[in-house]
Amino acid sequence: MSNNMLEQIRKMTTIVSDTGDIDAIKAYSPIDATTNPSLILAASKKPQYTHLIDEAVEYCKQKSASSVHQSALLMDRLVVNFGIEILKIIPGRVSTEVDARLSFDVEGSIQKARGLINMYKERGIPKERILIKLASTWEGIQAASCLEKEGIHCNMTLMFSLAQAICSADVGATLVSPFVGRILDWYKKNQGKENYPPNEDPGVLSVTEIYNYYKKFDYKTLVMGASFRNIGEIIELAGCDLLTISPALLQELSEKEGTAVCKLNVDNAKRLPLKKLTMDEKLFRLMLNDNAMATEKLAEGIRKFAEDAAHLESTIFQTYHL
Repeated sequence: MSNNMLEQIRKMTTIVSDTGDIDAIKAYSPIDATTNPSLILAASKKPQYTHLIDEAVEYCKQKSASSVHQSALLMDRLVVNFGIEILKIIPGRVSTEVDARLSFDVEGSIQKARGLINMYKERGIPKERILIKLASTWEGIQAASCLEKEGIHCNMTLMFSLAQAICSADVGATLVSPFVGRILDWYKKNQGKENYPPNEDPGVLSVTEIYNYYKKFDYKTLVMGASFRNIGEIIELAGCDLLTISPALLQELSEKEGTAVCKLNVDNAKRLPLKKLTMDEKLFRLMLNDNAMATEKLAEGIRKFAEDAAHLESTIFQTYHL
């Protein structure tokens, strides 16, 4: 029996593949998979996925729509096409992201999510197999509140702080995805440190704080660490509900021998002397504002996802003369 770190962590944590590359997902047999505009953009450049773009383009051509609506329809169809291909090879759920340009638009996010779910339904995919990814802005959290009441499960992304995590859990979000590596990036840049030991990694500490808070106060929302920079971060978060990991780091874990220790568990969280916070919009905005890292990385993440989505749209429109 293999003693590699990946197989050991699988016994403690649900492993999710963080990629839009379907071939890479096949290689590591994850339960779930996550995508985002940056990952879809990268995957779309590979020739084996051209047919997914072709189908999205033909679908849009058949619809009578303005150029603005056609652009949105194209992107929706494309992310759904990738999602369906991924669902053919995983037993669980795929996360599909709402356009980052809607991050401050509650009603727009809700309508976009419903549209994605309906597009999946038309292709025979039930909503139970989809997680709608929303930015963890105040508006994104309010959209999740409405969607969860409709039975549409949400994955709160671009999460960098406890304030975002608490508000997401308060509205019943299914899943939150704290971004470990991006937090580390900020601290390395702003603290002038080249490296942190895994147990002192600021991203690891953030996920640990969120996990412990949720388990201490019996929240049902699950924690999925995301955006890793090295396998040390992953090993340090063994025991977390889920971890979404890139193919490169999955391979590295599969080649590393050793003993994985369960670092996060409910019993330890229950014993911590934590205080439960009563959150509202004013406290959310104040706590987020007071956290320079979270404020900067949230804004940067929204900009980057929006840029990549716009770049993908533009490339397809130019290539196919839409």
